[in-house]
Amino acid sequence: MDESSNDIGCTECMDLLADYVDGVLPREQAELLEWHIESCAPCVAFVNTYKGTVDAARRLRETTLPPELREKLIAFLQRSNVR
Repeated sequence: MDESSNDIGCTECMDLLADYVDGVLPREQAELLEWHIESCAPCVAFVNTYKGTVDAARRLRETTLPPELREKLIAFLQRSNVR
C-alpha cells in the first residue's frame, strides 16, 4: 500500500462519517479519518454538526409529537423532497 492510498480527503471523510459515528468503521479507516479531521477545520465543523444532528434525531425518537404536528411535519418533508 503506497502512502497516497493512506490519505483520506474531505469527500471520503463525508462518505465514511455515518459508519464512524455508528462505531462500525474498521479501525484502520477510523484512525485515518481521525487523522484527517484533526488537520481539517471544515471537516471538524462538519463532524460536530453531524454528531449534533444525530444526537438530536435520537432524542426526537423519544418524543411523542401531537398528531397535527406530526402530519404537518410529514407534509413539509414530502414537499421538500420534491424538487
